[in-house]
Amino acid sequence: MPGTREQQLLRAFAALADTLVAGYDVVDLLQTLVDTCTGLLGASESGVLLADGNGELDLIVSTSEASRLVELMQLAADAGPCIDSFNTGEVISVPDIGRAPEKWSLFREKALEEGFRAVDAIPLRLREDTIGTLNLLRTQTGQLDEDDMVAAQAFADVATIGILHERTIAHSNEVREQLQRALNSRIVIEQAKGVIAYMRGVPIDAAFTLIRDYARSHQLGISHVAAAIVGRELEL
Repeated sequence: MPGTREQQLLRAFAALADTLVAGYDVVDLLQTLVDTCTGLLGASESGVLLADGNGELDLIVSTSEASRLVELMQLAADAGPCIDSFNTGEVISVPDIGRAPEKWSLFREKALEEGFRAVDAIPLRLREDTIGTLNLLRTQTGQLDEDDMVAAQAFADVATIGILHERTIAHSNEVREQLQRALNSRIVIEQAKGVIAYMRGVPIDAAFTLIRDYARSHQLGISHVAAAIVGRELEL
């Protein structure tokens, strides 16, 4: 993305805003978010976890299968920086995953295996309610740049507002239903990735790239394209 850093950030916020007004789709919004963070904020990979109607976290979007596996490992063990960030509503930064506490041992081992050395977990929070986390993984140890952290929190805040979409926490049933739709969409997307990977003989990451690129080039939602693939209405 050409231009100064300030121009790139402005374009990124504009892209998020466009996602909100041009056919609202939670998955598209969050995929734009993680792609932006990976492209601009020094993250090697990114992912978003959202809570379902029962308050249980689930992975909604990620930038690669590697980051997806690390996120899923945290969920399986119910321990890791993203879990702590969700539970406390605070940013949890781990500048050296190799020194992560023993209670995060499964997360630590999987993250190191996938080549990640640092992570920042940023809550998606509105007032006192946390609905998920934005997770930035890096292949180098060290703290995330302070300006990058400010931008990441701003992106997370925009995404949170977008997810709730002018609804207040008092409308809890509507919020839960919208988050559940996002979770259901993710299941269909995973199925579509498997179909494309099998049909085209490509890795899962490449399959998702094909789906995402088709959706963007045809101005369609990722969930819509995935459903068409699973329903055998579309071949890529």
